[in-house]
Parts: sequence; C-alpha cells; structure tokens
Amino acid sequence: MAILDIEVISMQEERLQQAVAWLREADGLLITAGAGMGVDSGLPDFRGNEGLWRAYPALAEAGCDFQSIANPRAFMDKPELAWGFYGHRLKLYREVEPHPGFAILRRWGDRLRQGAFVFTSNVDGQFQRAGFAESRIEECHGSIHYLQCTEPCFSLIESATDFVPSIDERECRCIGPLPRCKRCGAISRPNILMFWDSAWLSSRADAQAARLAGWLRTVERLVVVEVGAGTALPTVRRFSERHGPRVIRINAREAQIDPARGVGIEGRAVEILTAIDSGLDV
Repeated sequence: MAILDIEVISMQEERLQQAVAWLREADGLLITAGAGMGVDSGLPDFRGNEGLWRAYPALAEAGCDFQSIANPRAFMDKPELAWGFYGHRLKLYREVEPHPGFAILRRWGDRLRQGAFVFTSNVDGQFQRAGFAESRIEECHGSIHYLQCTEPCFSLIESATDFVPSIDERECRCIGPLPRCKRCGAISRPNILMFWDSAWLSSRADAQAARLAGWLRTVERLVVVEVGAGTALPTVRRFSERHGPRVIRINAREAQIDPARGVGIEGRAVEILTAIDSGLDV
C-alpha cells in the first residue's frame, strides 16, 4: 500500500474517532440532511439536468429542465406534466424504505438528554417514515406530502394523503384527476419551495423553525451530524456551520469543511454512520 494511501486512511480514522468523541460528550444531536441522505435508500439524487433526465427521460424529450419543472408556473402552464413529475416522486417516497442509517441516527438521539432534532432540505418525508417525531423535524423547503393552492387563494396547507396519483411513467404525465383547491377549484401544487416561487406558503416550515430554535436553546453540548448536503444548494451546509464547531460532515464527494467548524468524513451515508456507530459501541 502506498504511503499516501496509508496517510489518507489514517486521517479518515482520526476524523471518525473525533466524531465518536463528540457524540459521547453531547447532550443534543442536530441532524442536518441534504439529498445525499436518501441515495442509500435508492432515491434519485438530482444533480443538474443530467440526473433529472436520467430519472425522467420524458422531460428530456420535452426539453424540460429542472428549473422549469420545479417551478410553480409549470402547474399553471402544463399541470399534467408537472404532476407527472411530482406525482411519481410522491408515490416513490410513500413506498421506499429508509436505509439503516436513519435508525442509527435515531438511536444516537435517544441516548442524549435533549434528544435529536432534524433540519433537512429534503421534501421526501423519509425522517418521518423512519420514526422521527414530526415535532422534531424542520423541512426548510417544505414537503411533497402537503398541498397548497397554486394561486394561492388562501393560506390553507393540507395533507396530500387522499391524493393517489395515476402516472404514465413513459410520458411523465399524470393521467388521473389532479388535486384541486377545496376553496376556489384551482389546481393544487405541493407545498414545496420551488424556483422563483413567490407563492409558497411557508407557515408550516416557519412553525417547524420556531420549534427547532426553542430546542437549540435547551442544548448545552451540541453536536451536528450533516449527511449528504452538497455545495450546489448550500442551505444545509451553511446551517450546519452556523451551529459549529462540532460539525460532523458526511459526504461522498464534498466533505471539505473549515477545521474550526468541524470534521469532514468522505463516504456514503450508511457506510460512515455505521463506522461511527461501531466506534460508539466499543
């Protein structure tokens, strides 16, 4: 084995040991998560248009890029296509099983006096499916499992539970009835913050943020475990760093972090969470 390889392994081991030490000393766990958190569950990670078009080739054929489909205007101009994309994702997120890394994070939080709180830019609801309490999650970009009026005619945010989309996957189109606002009859859209979105109703996310802020005030020895948050949309990474200096950044490609803020550990979610968990059990 080359000297450089040995040095890299040694540095990785030191960072894993530092993560273990911080977790042992903490009284509260802040979990921050981006799209990379769901990859080990088999969820697609849209990194630019290539990732989108690989998962949804019909959008490539239609010349529809991510910014134009993840846009409130799409629900007015081409609602069947917009709900083909979001409806397919809604079905996928309802069916997928969260990977074992979620259970590891839950177990860590259960050991701590102040427990754990989740801050995520993901809209998939996977933390709830994995058993995290709804009251301990902030979804800063909203959730696909909730609906709002496209107008919006009023401020109601309602559950999408009763909407069961029927999707032509080849055409990426919703071929069944579209969800509609119960007040004005306009087409409903996911309660998700999209591109150029002045109509997003943020009251649900705002209430979540207030609960997180209150929880943070109860924590004396905070450790942050960030998983799968990239630099393309740095919301999660910036949030993590604001709550340093004990940030454990887990990322397959972009694990770099200022040493004054934390440690970066390169690897996929399940791989690194399992390695840290093994150290905690020693």
